[in-house]
Amino acid sequence: MKKLLVYIKDYRLESILGPFFKLFEACLDLIVPMIMVVMIDEAIKGNDKALIIKLSVLLIILGFIGLAFSITAQFFAAKASVGFIKQIKYALFLHIQKLSLSDTDKVGNNTLITRLTSDMNQIQTGVNLTLRLFLRSPFIVAGAVVMAFFIDRNISLIFIAAIVLLSVIVYLIMRWSIPKYREVQNSLDRVLGKTRENLTGVRVIRAFSLEKEEMEEFERVNNSLTNLNKRVGRVSALMNPMTYAIVNIAITVLIYRGGVKVDGGLLTQGEVIALYNYMSQILVELIKFANMFLNITRSIACGNRVQAVLEIEPAMEEGCSKKAECSTENIVEFDNVSLNYNGKISENREENALNNISFCAEKGETIGIIGGTGSGKTSLVSLIPRFYDAGEGIVRIKGRNVKDYGFAELRNLMSLVLQKAVLFKGSIRDNIKWGNEAVNDEEIMEAVRLAQAEDIVKDKEGGLSYIIEQEGRNLSGGQKQRLSIARALVRKPEILILDDSSSALDYVTDLALRKGLKELSYNPVIFIVSQRTSSIMNADKIIVLDEGEIVGTGSHEELLKTCEVYAEIHNSQTMKGGKA
Repeated sequence: MKKLLVYIKDYRLESILGPFFKLFEACLDLIVPMIMVVMIDEAIKGNDKALIIKLSVLLIILGFIGLAFSITAQFFAAKASVGFIKQIKYALFLHIQKLSLSDTDKVGNNTLITRLTSDMNQIQTGVNLTLRLFLRSPFIVAGAVVMAFFIDRNISLIFIAAIVLLSVIVYLIMRWSIPKYREVQNSLDRVLGKTRENLTGVRVIRAFSLEKEEMEEFERVNNSLTNLNKRVGRVSALMNPMTYAIVNIAITVLIYRGGVKVDGGLLTQGEVIALYNYMSQILVELIKFANMFLNITRSIACGNRVQAVLEIEPAMEEGCSKKAECSTENIVEFDNVSLNYNGKISENREENALNNISFCAEKGETIGIIGGTGSGKTSLVSLIPRFYDAGEGIVRIKGRNVKDYGFAELRNLMSLVLQKAVLFKGSIRDNIKWGNEAVNDEEIMEAVRLAQAEDIVKDKEGGLSYIIEQEGRNLSGGQKQRLSIARALVRKPEILILDDSSSALDYVTDLALRKGLKELSYNPVIFIVSQRTSSIMNADKIIVLDEGEIVGTGSHEELLKTCEVYAEIHNSQTMKGGKA
């Protein structure tokens, strides 16, 4: 948590002024009981109406000044805490963007979302309370003891005893609570994960009539969080009643001892009331201080969780080499490449996603990639934009190792259309411009035409201005895929990767799309990952994968004769194999 404080440096002035004005307010609070001594012992006892009025006016003025100090302090504390969280959020989001897919897979999306939202809100609350109360409450408590000491040394010992006892209680509760609050936040991650699963998979759950089972599972996870919160809450809840009990006992002793001293002429009535007021101030401030510490405890736990993400070293280092591109006809080259998502290549080849992959792709070539489920098709094309690093071997783009490229430099050479089409809330135009901000409507429509999405734009009210809902909920699967392909085409990439991006298209539209790709004037290398042989049968080169290894390379006709895996896939999809 301490390491996060570096992000408050831009708000140092506000962080100083907030507590500073709170101390001014605290000074006024400590002065008021002494004014009451004069009011009772001199003005009221002597029936001096003029002095009563003057002191009353003075108390009112002090009240307004204290209010102004309090509002000012609240303003600076709020500004500092909000600005502090803004800086941390930006730093955390920026850091997450630098993490490789392997890193984010290990941490988990649910955890990252919780740390960007719930944890941040708790840290903000903790910082706000700290700036307002961390100095004010101890100052009031210490000041009240000092003022009581000046009134009567013996009675001030009651104050010291109460404060010491309460400090021990607060310390013990904090020491127990901090690790428990960390467990609470981890449990919240699990609840969020289950909620996210159910919301995104609601159609599948209903299709299999598993609502009851999912409700029971959610109730189990939620009850675990609830029970943990209850356990922490029971201990934390002891803070207020124990504070009240100790301070009220101290007040009882104070009034008794004060009454005895008034009878003996050692104290005045005004001084006893002042002592009572100081003890009441201590009660209020200790309760605030205790609650502040509970919030700080949770904030520290949340801050440690955020810091843990910031301390994750990205598994990939961005290349910075400015080496000239090698003179080669190959745009993409895989040289004995192996991949394991855990980072270290296993001697057991079955544990690796890819093993000893080697091939080349020249400018203008279309490369088809096919294989059974889990054969490593997506893993292979994920190495081209360097979403993952090869555990062994080298992936080269235009003769340079992909590790020598900067991420932006590398990925600006290519466009990628994923298995699951991803669209964002906004117009069709805005979504396609993700590929290239500089394109005009004419260029957009050309890409739309090549992607066989022209009918989508024409049929929608507003055309390119038609608003797509979040995740493209108001579009069909095929429509989302075609618009995603159009977004990739407007970049005019040197490498175009279509990762099973036509799976939701009918055969006629898929054929028209492949013809459209042949019309591309800039002759990119095209990688088509597909489960259907019809989508890749006209490719210049087809790579057949099985259990992470290349088992066949060649044209459609060659593979039918020489590759049993390819022939089996093709025959299963045609009447020739006796299957529909």
